[in-house]
Amino acid sequence: MTVVNPSLTESLPSPSKRFAWTMILTGALGWIAAFTLTLERLHVASNPDATLSCDLNPFISCKSVMLTEQARLLGFPNPLIGLGAFIAPIVVGFAILAGAKFAPWFWRLFATGVTMGFMFVVWLWTQSTFVINVLCPYCMVAWVAMIPMFWTLILFLIREGIIDTPLRFVAFFDRAYDRAWLWALTTDLLMAAVIIVRFWTYWPLLWK
Repeated sequence: MTVVNPSLTESLPSPSKRFAWTMILTGALGWIAAFTLTLERLHVASNPDATLSCDLNPFISCKSVMLTEQARLLGFPNPLIGLGAFIAPIVVGFAILAGAKFAPWFWRLFATGVTMGFMFVVWLWTQSTFVINVLCPYCMVAWVAMIPMFWTLILFLIREGIIDTPLRFVAFFDRAYDRAWLWALTTDLLMAAVIIVRFWTYWPLLWK
């Protein structure tokens, strides 16, 4: 029988229930968006002439985006990545609610995955906004899910010292974690503002 030293467990990061629910809800939202996109992609595969539920007009259309090269970055539809990746934060969130504590190496690995997901979202946003010139509604739902997940996790790990930061910034990030929602909202608003300006001449099409 293996005995775990209680002092080692107590020294591990202890996220709050708010943190856990943020992981669960954002993971679930992202997974639902990925699942819906996967179904729509299968619909297009079976009927190339199909009009999808998210095809509203020429500049808001899932189909127009999913048929581009950017929509299959690794050689297969991007939503399949989301189907697998968004499960991780859901599992982590429920594990925390059950009382689990994770070692620093796990948090760093998890943060690496979430950061890669966030960078992927930023890349998809730039491609959709400036290259493809078409917006995918379900894709944007996945973006909205990824942003608060990223900021909540990263700011928490910086506060806990899992991610190293210069000593003079410790107090700043300690306060920043309590306002993770503000960081996420600011990111969302900046991205939305760029989209609004970039597609300014297209918005009247929504009412035609």
